[in-house]
Amino acid sequence: MASAVYLLCAIMSIACSALLFRGFTANRSRLLAWSGVCFAGLAINNVLLFMDRVLMPDVDLMLLRAFTAVGSLMILLFGLVWESK
Repeated sequence: MASAVYLLCAIMSIACSALLFRGFTANRSRLLAWSGVCFAGLAINNVLLFMDRVLMPDVDLMLLRAFTAVGSLMILLFGLVWESK
């Protein structure tokens, strides 16, 4: 059951990222691009979570998952600060 939740979270993050990038191509709002990059990083984080918990339970990917999550949120934070003119 948990593996299905991990996969659904990854799929939803990928879908959100794709929709944000599609909105960016239509409107050219850079905040949509920053948000799309953030959600792409969060999708990578969710895929790593699935790999960590389901595919390779004996390998600890906690540090890599933490770096991708923090990096994604830092990108979004940078985009928010950069676009807050």
